[in-house]
Amino acid sequence: MSCLNATPGLNKGSQPRPENPERTSHGATAKEDARTALLDNQLTLGDFVQIQRAFEPSEPSQTICMSREEFVQRMTEIVGWGTKEEYGELFDKVDVAQEGFINWDKLTSFLLLTLYEKDEQAKATVVPQWRDLEFLPVKHKDTIQRVIFLKSSSRYLTISKEGSVGIWGENLKLQKTLPITSDATKLKHLWVTSMVSLENVNKIAVAFTSKEICFYDLLSKEEFPCQYKLQGLKGTPICMDYWYNPLDANESILSFGDITGKVQVIAFTTALISLFEHPAGACEDEEATVTINWAELRPGHHKCCYTLGHKLHHGDWVRQVTYSASLDAIISSTTSNTNTVVLAWREKSKKHLKMTSFNIAQGIHAFDYHSQLNLIATAGIDNKVCLWNPYFVSKPVGVLWGHSASVIAVQFFASRKQLFSFSRDKVLRLWDIQHQLSIQRISCFFPKSQDFRCLFQFDEAHGRLFISFNNQLALLAMKSEAGKRVTSHRKAVTCVLYNSVLKQVISSDVGSTVSFWMIGTGQKIKQFTSCHGNAEISTMALDANETRLLTGSTDGTIKVWDLNGCCHHILNVGQEGAVDISHILVLKKTILVTGWDRSITVFRPQNFNQFFIQPEEWKGGIQHHDDILCAAFLPPQTLVTGSYDGEIVLWNNSTENAHYVLHPDYQRLLKSKSGGANLVSCGGSGYVRFWDTFKKQLLAEFLAHSGVGSIIMSTDKSNRYLATGDLEGWLKIWNIEEYCLNSSKNKLTQAPTLIRSFRPHEDWISSLEMCEPGGRLLILSASADCSVCVTDVCGVPVQIFGQEKHWQLENCFSVPKRDTNLMGNKSQEKSIKEIPLFSKEESCLDPSKHSLLDKKTYSVRPSEVINLGVKYMERNVYKKKSHDLYHGGIIRKSFTLKAIFDEKNLFPKEILDHERRAKQLRQETSSEVKIKGNKKPW
Repeated sequence: MSCLNATPGLNKGSQPRPENPERTSHGATAKEDARTALLDNQLTLGDFVQIQRAFEPSEPSQTICMSREEFVQRMTEIVGWGTKEEYGELFDKVDVAQEGFINWDKLTSFLLLTLYEKDEQAKATVVPQWRDLEFLPVKHKDTIQRVIFLKSSSRYLTISKEGSVGIWGENLKLQKTLPITSDATKLKHLWVTSMVSLENVNKIAVAFTSKEICFYDLLSKEEFPCQYKLQGLKGTPICMDYWYNPLDANESILSFGDITGKVQVIAFTTALISLFEHPAGACEDEEATVTINWAELRPGHHKCCYTLGHKLHHGDWVRQVTYSASLDAIISSTTSNTNTVVLAWREKSKKHLKMTSFNIAQGIHAFDYHSQLNLIATAGIDNKVCLWNPYFVSKPVGVLWGHSASVIAVQFFASRKQLFSFSRDKVLRLWDIQHQLSIQRISCFFPKSQDFRCLFQFDEAHGRLFISFNNQLALLAMKSEAGKRVTSHRKAVTCVLYNSVLKQVISSDVGSTVSFWMIGTGQKIKQFTSCHGNAEISTMALDANETRLLTGSTDGTIKVWDLNGCCHHILNVGQEGAVDISHILVLKKTILVTGWDRSITVFRPQNFNQFFIQPEEWKGGIQHHDDILCAAFLPPQTLVTGSYDGEIVLWNNSTENAHYVLHPDYQRLLKSKSGGANLVSCGGSGYVRFWDTFKKQLLAEFLAHSGVGSIIMSTDKSNRYLATGDLEGWLKIWNIEEYCLNSSKNKLTQAPTLIRSFRPHEDWISSLEMCEPGGRLLILSASADCSVCVTDVCGVPVQIFGQEKHWQLENCFSVPKRDTNLMGNKSQEKSIKEIPLFSKEESCLDPSKHSLLDKKTYSVRPSEVINLGVKYMERNVYKKKSHDLYHGGIIRKSFTLKAIFDEKNLFPKEILDHERRAKQLRQETSSEVKIKGNKKPW
């Protein structure tokens, strides 16, 4: 095949350039890629026909090829719009091999590939991407009846038929499992049928087969005390729903359906004061259970609530019930083909119901309502998903075909206007409501069983889809829509540290990988893989000399490494298997580990004479009521630990005894000569608190991040700046240099000066660290979006470790060095507000974690969660692994990890040459000595 140059003489006629507001606004100042993409988007079908004619040869066996100059000239003449620079850029993108010419085949291949990539990107924004299906380590022995999320405490609750309640952290770590009632005899003779959360009053309601509904208080120090017991119901309630008015939390509605076909509603009018009135003659003990009889409740004896109901389901079991505020109606369903779905509309008086219903052949298993689309989706027993207008019930407005088995659950993805459906053959489908098409199909692998009960729950706020199969609970978690964002790790990053001696950043991820980066350029130096096998690295720490790295993992071990990847010791924290290690605090004579079983695990370095190290007893015992998430140390002997339930315990590190508990709920003012805050804490609901540990007083409290749940934080060594990060990837920097310097009887609620607020990550921030290389204050942040970022206080662009273009520290972060004399003049001020860092005399191994070295631990409001101590917020799925703790059979070489880069390449050439010459000289000298030694005397 021959290749000919293009010849002139083609038509110049073409249409004018299409108008585009983006082109008008940006013009010649737009970026290269933006201009080329704009040109590609504006080429019409007529333009492509004209371009194809330009490449048509006179002979079929020939191919027309154009050089860059010819292509630019011809395209501007033929198409009639577009600049020469744009066509030149298009030519360069097509001619990837840099052959100097292109033909029609090359041009069309490039355009088709571009369209394919655009289509894939569009799909990625529409269709959610999921992580692998994962089974959570539940301890339920019977069918899981409900999964709920408690916004106030950022916890999940699961409840099973036998009455056991699982309490999960926001990272889906199982914290504890306990019975809903302490009456073991009662649990043997009844089942739990349903549970709902009463968020506005911090309670849960649980329905039993004993025809009772019990209301449990979540704020009590006891484990689920029953505050109210509603008994005397005519039928066993098997489904419930709760709604409260966000504008007036006193107004709320509890609806439930029973096995007799009745739908009952309790409308509360003063929920914040009391759900029910105490009967006359009842015990005045606040902890005593108040028994309410349904027969007394219905006639209206209770002024704080009233009841409604209907019997339109005629004896069929009510499978689901919910109240819709936008319709002001209670929606209920059964598996019957008559009155399958009933809408009970509340009339103006609010105390009467008007019913409408529609019939569905063979009945339905479940339904969901989308208020914005005004659609009810039903999960049909006949394998169909139907869409209904609640005001037009004669026939569905849409039918979604695709399932080959009975549909057992439906739920709207409200923000995307999509719909999930799950069928009995364990197939999950996602539907585009507008086009009524299935856009995603996922087969879920559950054990084969003919008789099973499935629970389907989508937590849209956290992008988590829960599917239960009898007593098993599976999780499908959405991947963050990062697109082509630069990543530092292949998996979610859990921790970041800074080595000030080597000026390196150290980061770890859930895949048990540790990476080392140069802070000055962003270049990756080396990478250790499989540090703990397949177990997640949850936290890390450095020693005082910054020559040893400690990594804590969910496999229950802490490993002590040198910076060449050789493991010197393994600390066995979880003696019986996997545990959750949240923090490592290393002092002069001890290494303290927190996180597991509400206790402090202690190791003593002077006993490190073996490879495997067993923990020793902490004399202070267990003082926390929940898992310990974080710790801090104030020389000479004050140790501070913070737990999940918001308590901060002060310890004497010498005697290992606890001597005080700090909590926002209970405090008393003590006389002290010192003043000002010396402890900072943060955690659930985005609050930051400043404490005076000498006076045992809370000095200040402010909301740093609203509506995002738990936050994490870090301060610089001089305690001038505070950085806070949240679950949505936002980072805020505060000036605390003059904040809370003096104690006051009144708690300060005004926030310090906010310097900067930005979003460097697309997923939750898992770790923060402040460092000062070359006197420049930088903030390091790690995230579940697999990236590690660096920026400064003043607002320079965010750099990502792993990006193709390296940076220069002095050019990118040109922050003026701080005046050390100024800090010297404020030494007295500093001593009041700062917890000093460890000196080499006070610490043996110095963990450079923001929660260990600086003046902080973490605490939260009552009923909230301390989450800052958890360095990575994703789930910690315990995978029990066998640990062969041989006394002499371990080969040390198996713990040495190879670096992917040669560190010698990082040293200047002069040093390497000098080292090479010295080595050569030593070898020559050694050879001469050896020769002289081998000479025999004459």
